[in-house]
Amino acid sequence: MKTTETPPSARLIFGQNVRRVRRLKEMSQEELAFRADISRTYLSEVERGERNISVDNMEALAEALEMELPDLLRHTLLALPKEEHRSSD
Repeated sequence: MKTTETPPSARLIFGQNVRRVRRLKEMSQEELAFRADISRTYLSEVERGERNISVDNMEALAEALEMELPDLLRHTLLALPKEEHRSSD
């Protein structure tokens, strides 16, 4: 019997993409949160897909990362090479 995997939610994709881009840009959560004018705790919850983020905050994060918002919602961004695990996050 063939099982089908449930695709990740847009919230989870967005959070994972934010984390991936932030790490590729060698930016700390504190720096990104400051640039987007949100709290670091909130950003951490967004990156883990635990927070139902508003469109306004999504836009602020995209601008802080110098990205287009639709790009942070793309499934294909998840296919970038994995970055090294950093314990400072």
